[in-house]
Amino acid sequence: MPALIASAPAKAILCGEHAVVYSSPAIAVPITQAKTSVRIQPWIQAPSGSVWIDAPDIHLSTARSDLPPTHPLSVLLNLIESDLRRGPLPAFRMKITSTIPVASGLGSGAAVSVAVLRAVYAFVSRPLPLERLNELAYQVEKIHHGTPSGIDNTVITYARPVFFQRGHPLQFLRIAQPFTLVLANSGQPSRTADVVADVRRAWQENPETYQDYFNQIASLVNRARAALETGDHTALGQLLDHNHALLQQIGVSSPILDTLTQAARQAGALGAKLSGAGRGGNLIALSQPERAPEIAAALTQAGAKNVFITTVEAVHE
Repeated sequence: MPALIASAPAKAILCGEHAVVYSSPAIAVPITQAKTSVRIQPWIQAPSGSVWIDAPDIHLSTARSDLPPTHPLSVLLNLIESDLRRGPLPAFRMKITSTIPVASGLGSGAAVSVAVLRAVYAFVSRPLPLERLNELAYQVEKIHHGTPSGIDNTVITYARPVFFQRGHPLQFLRIAQPFTLVLANSGQPSRTADVVADVRRAWQENPETYQDYFNQIASLVNRARAALETGDHTALGQLLDHNHALLQQIGVSSPILDTLTQAARQAGALGAKLSGAGRGGNLIALSQPERAPEIAAALTQAGAKNVFITTVEAVHE
């Protein structure tokens, strides 16, 4: 049997993070220039249920049986076996590679889950509808992130810009004009579960203030949707700046993220903000295409790591 290869893109939250956990809307877009790939091939003569995992990006090369039961890949493989209801999986070797920086707000964990799910279900010849793929990936997100919004697994599963609001039907976005983003890793890893838990504690201690922040974010997300649907990138940039200011007030920015947003704006960005959990991780800057290299250089000079430029294409469906 030939090797099977599956992949999943990165994602960036354009606006709405943290408030989305409290049923406010958020907008996220796929970042196809960064992705996780999974390659599976049979492990000849190994007993059923045996899996050998190579993940060179995290220096992992081991048998599944040697992983602790709480390891994300153990959890994921156990979930797959439970969902398939067919007993142990056929033995296979799995190699996971990724160009998505870890703990940077680009959905690296969800991309691994989606890519592994796609690869394993293809390996056992079981079609996996996108809706079910999304449900399974969200189950893994809940195990590792406590109370995630579900936006990571959703935009990565469907690889389309989405307007996401918990408890509401998923809406794919129309994008009137392509737009350019400069993405920069701050170089400071950030655990989503920890930051989300801190915000929840702050919200519980001061619910009126935090609900006001979330309401303001919800309003700007709706205006950002309108800007995307009309191609008004100037308005979109201003909304990104406003969103970053609110995230500062919520307490999830950091000195390096504030430094990078300022550097991007001074270099000509239409707007800039942290993207994801915050307190490290990733920054996005909205740019005119011709200014993107200059903004990328300014971000590198200001201390950013792994800066790259991506284009979100127009979607008229």
